[in-house]
Amino acid sequence: MHSALPDPVDQAEFYADVPMKRLLAWGIDTLIIAAISIALCLLTLGVGFFIFFAVFFSVSFIYRVVTLARRSATVGMGVVAIEFRTAKGTKFDVGTAFLHTLGYVISFGVPVLQLISIILMLISEKRQGATDHLLGTVAINHAAHSR
Repeated sequence: MHSALPDPVDQAEFYADVPMKRLLAWGIDTLIIAAISIALCLLTLGVGFFIFFAVFFSVSFIYRVVTLARRSATVGMGVVAIEFRTAKGTKFDVGTAFLHTLGYVISFGVPVLQLISIILMLISEKRQGATDHLLGTVAINHAAHSR
């Protein structure tokens, strides 16, 4: 059966360094989300700081869904030149962005699932995390895609 996704052997450049790039993108996105959360808390004259984790979680979820639905990549992913693709090779739609974000939140909230996801990213051919395996999604190098 022919896959719409790049072959990890014949087109390895699509998956090169993706786990490290995902980690760097996560760090960049976390800084952006923290800045937005702090700004929102300041706009509430500081009251929002009493529920900062709820604000941060809400901003994070919305940020990820919106950015993934618009460009199939978060801002951090754009900086490191990676993007998500569905099993059909297409960019994310709103539903896929929502499900991927939900999977991310669940795996992040359950440390053993997060550990499994990290291990899968390091050992699987297409560098897919647990949520990627469930949804059939992959993160690929944007520069390789542009060639």
